[in-house]
Amino acid sequence: MESSQDAIRGPGGARDLNELRAALIEGRATVAGVLSGTSADGIDVVLARFPGGGAKAQTEAFETLPFPADLSERVRAVLDGAQLALGACAELNRDLGVAFGAAAKSVAQNCGLALDLIGSHGQTVYHHDGRNSPATLQLGDGDFVAAASGAFVASDFRQADIAAGGEGAPIAALVDGDLFEFSVQPLWILNLGGMANLTHLYTRSEVEAPASEAPFAWDTGPCGSLLDGLARRLFDQRFDSSGSLAAQGKVQVQLLERWLSHPFFAQSPPKSTGRDTFGEAWIDELLEGSGQANGQDLLRTAVACVAQSVARDIRRAETSGAGTLPKGRLLLCGGGIHNQTLRSDLESACGRKAESTDSCGVDPDAREALAFAMLARRCALGQPSTRPGATGAQAGSVLGKLSHPPQT
Repeated sequence: MESSQDAIRGPGGARDLNELRAALIEGRATVAGVLSGTSADGIDVVLARFPGGGAKAQTEAFETLPFPADLSERVRAVLDGAQLALGACAELNRDLGVAFGAAAKSVAQNCGLALDLIGSHGQTVYHHDGRNSPATLQLGDGDFVAAASGAFVASDFRQADIAAGGEGAPIAALVDGDLFEFSVQPLWILNLGGMANLTHLYTRSEVEAPASEAPFAWDTGPCGSLLDGLARRLFDQRFDSSGSLAAQGKVQVQLLERWLSHPFFAQSPPKSTGRDTFGEAWIDELLEGSGQANGQDLLRTAVACVAQSVARDIRRAETSGAGTLPKGRLLLCGGGIHNQTLRSDLESACGRKAESTDSCGVDPDAREALAFAMLARRCALGQPSTRPGATGAQAGSVLGKLSHPPQT
């Protein structure tokens, strides 16, 4: 029987929950994925459809929209360690939700499409690193996303994963099996966002392992949080996008070894981390111990740190005895793919070519937003997403909370 919530109707797209589910199953739904990552460089919006009602998404459009100026400053401040009073936290939660919803609606309108569903990741402002009790917090309330967009919204994906015993990250890895289903495997998918994370995919027989264990995924450590943080501090630039500044420096070997001695890099998967570990306070620590190294040398050393932390984890996974994973191609996605110095270091450190996910038909800039569109579809259909090999969570949990659009 249809509940009172099922009967709520929204403008433009699916008018009620039953209609939304039918549109998803029949492949008629337009689903947005909305994301602001730990780099907080804008609002990524992807529009997707699911041809034939299948699990794999087809990208219709992708844009990165800037935050409104005042909101950008508030987000940057909290990511840089500013302490928020409860009232300010509540207001930021509200205002981010409005901004995410408005961004998705704007992209859809520009494409002449009516939104049925949005998967909104929110803005991560806290994520544990395994040393404390697992907890995470993303701001951008789903009800405000729904009110601003007029669409159904699935949000707050990480909480159910942690409640099921998982790390709460890397969540996007949970749909990589569908995204790269028809790609030649084995594969390493390396997302170079604020944090770097790996997904390992390969076709397994039931004898080797139950399907619920795949894929295998974890955070390797900082990426943009380190590189962008140093670019802001040392050169007053938002980021060293092409790696040209880093390319002018030399790796400081002693500094690199000291940075890589951080306990997180020695942890075994599943593991995840965030800016509370590798944010501004850590950059303060690095700079205080940098001696006479110049800015270019520090950036160059930071690039090597990211590459070496990834390579160490890949080597351990491919040579760890009984649990060894097969050697795979290395595919890159996320903002760091545009840093050519980092890309070169990854190839050298990992001993293989670093390709773009575009070679498998997945836009490297849109992959993470696309993942949240896919997770939103699963949420609305009540399909479980958790996998022990990816985050450590027990299999069988549906991720996300569903918000309904305003009544018209």
